[in-house]
Amino acid sequence: MAKLRIIFENGGPEREIQFEPADAPFEHHGRPGSLLDIMLGHKIHLEHACGGNCACTTCHVIVRQGSDKLSEPEEQEEDMLDKAPGLTPASRLGCQAVVEDPNAEITILVPKYTINLVSENADE
Repeated sequence: MAKLRIIFENGGPEREIQFEPADAPFEHHGRPGSLLDIMLGHKIHLEHACGGNCACTTCHVIVRQGSDKLSEPEEQEEDMLDKAPGLTPASRLGCQAVVEDPNAEITILVPKYTINLVSENADE
């Protein structure tokens, strides 16, 4: 059984989820089995203004442990991450990072700040 530990930079309560990656998708947000899908399936909010379509950075997370247990980032994710405030080498989009190891132990930090290009471009 995989474990996902979630730390909120804004001071929210730390959470831990245990889940079976084979049960994905959980909520059909983002890629099946993504961090976003898992969190929403366990009633933990992660902003996702574009609906998990890799069109904004509102689901930006920083992977503190277990990045090797996640899918590799694709070019579209890397291009979008370049726009994320607080970008680090461990940054991922929650909608794109899929848990690939059924015994993974992953710790993520949810940063305070996000950027939503979908709503910003809607004003143009």
